[in-house]
Amino acid sequence: MLLSVLNYCGMAVFAATGALVGVRKRLDIVGIWTLAVLTGLGGGVARDVLLGITPPSTFRGWENLTVTTAAAAVVFFFHPQFGALRRTVDVLDAFGVALFAATGALLAVDAGTSPFAAALIGVTTGLGGGILRDILVNEVPLLLQGGEMVAIPAFAGAALTVAIDEAGRSQDWALVLGVAVAFGFRVVVMWRSWSAPKAPDDAWGTLRRRWRRR
Repeated sequence: MLLSVLNYCGMAVFAATGALVGVRKRLDIVGIWTLAVLTGLGGGVARDVLLGITPPSTFRGWENLTVTTAAAAVVFFFHPQFGALRRTVDVLDAFGVALFAATGALLAVDAGTSPFAAALIGVTTGLGGGILRDILVNEVPLLLQGGEMVAIPAFAGAALTVAIDEAGRSQDWALVLGVAVAFGFRVVVMWRSWSAPKAPDDAWGTLRRRWRRR
């Protein structure tokens, strides 16, 4: 039950980020809806493709499209109440990534994948919609932007979800703790402006110089 609820929440949150980006880019109602739906459903489609689920469960029934459309409509009419769009998109994106990373990982475990593969599929689920959104509006995805650490918090949340489930604990607790860790980690990263390590200019040369000084 909680897995389904969080999955719908992830769709709604990601759809909202897509709609907010559409508003910021001054798209019309069709463009905003398209961006919202593709953002909200993109991660789930990527997950299902990796798990060999055909047709993707995202396209079964009316619920998923309804949730993303409703989120797009709320943003379309009430986007001024969201405040500063850029910061709102960042926070909602962090929450959406956390939700989808945890739920995607747990669904992968239930589908019979290995724990490590399940964590990676969770990361793919969490980042897929945001990457698709950014590409559609001609922006560099957060995953590839220098100074942005997105995948590591998502992996931490997905891995924790899988670890708790593998330990035989409640799946509900696995989801709650996985989402909390992924979201909290990402918020701290944004607050502290942390970034992942970059390739050094000349690691071998630096090591040789230090060795010679000895």
